[in-house]
Amino acid sequence: MEEERHEVYERIPWETLEKNGADRQWLAYAIAGAVVVGALAYTFMQNRPLPLPDPTEAAVEQPVASAAAVPIAPVTITSTPMVVAEADLYAEADLFAVDPERLIDQAAAHAEWFAVEYFAVDGSAESSQTLVSLMPEGIPLPEAPEGVQIFVDWVTATSVAELEPLVYEVEVAVRSLRSGSDGVFVRQPTRIAAIRVRLGDDGLPSVLSPPVVTTATAFSPSPLDLVPVPDEIRLQAEASHGPVLGGQSTADGKWRVVVMATGVDGVARPTTVIMP
Repeated sequence: MEEERHEVYERIPWETLEKNGADRQWLAYAIAGAVVVGALAYTFMQNRPLPLPDPTEAAVEQPVASAAAVPIAPVTITSTPMVVAEADLYAEADLFAVDPERLIDQAAAHAEWFAVEYFAVDGSAESSQTLVSLMPEGIPLPEAPEGVQIFVDWVTATSVAELEPLVYEVEVAVRSLRSGSDGVFVRQPTRIAAIRVRLGDDGLPSVLSPPVVTTATAFSPSPLDLVPVPDEIRLQAEASHGPVLGGQSTADGKWRVVVMATGVDGVARPTTVIMP
């Protein structure tokens, strides 16, 4: 007799699945709510202004959106009193936007004009009035012996040094002609006048004191080595210019020939001519 077999039927617990499914649904709702809250909190933190750092305190760390904190370096403010003071001085003179080279040229030109009026003596009232306007206030005019006249042949500024902002010392070389009671003019030695010029607040130059006058240092002549010129070159130079003193050959095969050439004023002067 066969044994009685007991068949077992598997039963799916639908009520259990339904209950667990409901739990998962509420879990999904909770996660979604947390995401929304986190998004709102992130948006709030992004729109919230950060406090400004105190420049006198050490660097502090400010919170940012990321996990790592970024330090904010302290603000350091430096000042340069000397530069600011000089800039203010130029601003007061209304010359801060002018090229410094133009200021130097203006000071040099005024010193040259002063030198002409200072050394020239023609006895006219106009010249005296001009020099009075250029000379520092209270300084007397030059006094010349009776019958002496002096005319300035040429002047040129040889150097300009800035002593302080808008104050310059200009060295001017002066060559003049002097006549005595006989009316004969004699060329005077070249002199150097050191003239201090200041550019005022109105932009106009003025001489600060009478000049320091010295005699220019005599220069030594530079050597010039001349060699005999080939006969053909010498004959051409003598025929067209004058007697040949000698010459120097150039790298391109030509000759620099020194001749005594007579000018339109009838004076023969040593002159260099280029000969092929």
